Amino acid sequence: MKTIVIVGGSKGIGKAIVGNLVDSHKVINLSRSAPEYTHGNLTHYNVDILKDDLPEITALDAIVYCPGSINLKPISRLSLEDFREDFEINVIGAVKAIQKYLEVLKKGQYPSVLLFSTVASKLGMPYHASIATAKSGVEGLVKSLGAELAPTIRINAIAPTVTDTELASKLLRNEKMIENIKERHPLKKFLDPKEVAGMAEFLLSEKASSISGQIFEMDYGIVTFKI
Repeated sequence: MKTIVIVGGSKGIGKAIVGNLVDSHKVINLSRSAPEYTHGNLTHYNVDILKDDLPEITALDAIVYCPGSINLKPISRLSLEDFREDFEINVIGAVKAIQKYLEVLKKGQYPSVLLFSTVASKLGMPYHASIATAKSGVEGLVKSLGAELAPTIRINAIAPTVTDTELASKLLRNEKMIENIKERHPLKKFLDPKEVAGMAEFLLSEKASSISGQIFEMDYGIVTFKI
């Protein structure tokens, strides 16, 4: 049984990952709100990743960093503070967690780190300047640490398209917007959090023991986006 720290496991994709892993692994959730359910393998700490000290953990095999943001505005309406906040939650929070647990993680069983990017970092989508910039930082971190921490620790990222979570609720707030998003994907759908959780589970497993420094795009071919 592995011990896995999930930052942001009470909602959205993080919640789905906890659900996938908790029956067979010890899961430690760090987030500002507790998960909706309890489980013998689940431990929760109320933590604001940017403000609070992280709890001491003596044994660890993987870190999954799920917090993110969707701050969609034209560049003329994005403030410097918007860019700072998006970078803080997406990049600095991940760096904080990695630095905190790096030494104990090195002693883990097939240790790995999983972060999250977005397809917008590569596709060039309107109104995504701030979040795409922040997530590009995540991808740079993955590439750099993939080389630096090898061969002891693997690190990868998943870059999903629109996923049906609370974070993306403004993008899916009515039937017209839902249909528009589906039409922009050749498979006429967007992601369910469980699909992303399945990819996360694979990347954390021994089946992916030769994969590191990679960005895995989960995308149905989106080509444009409007709000």
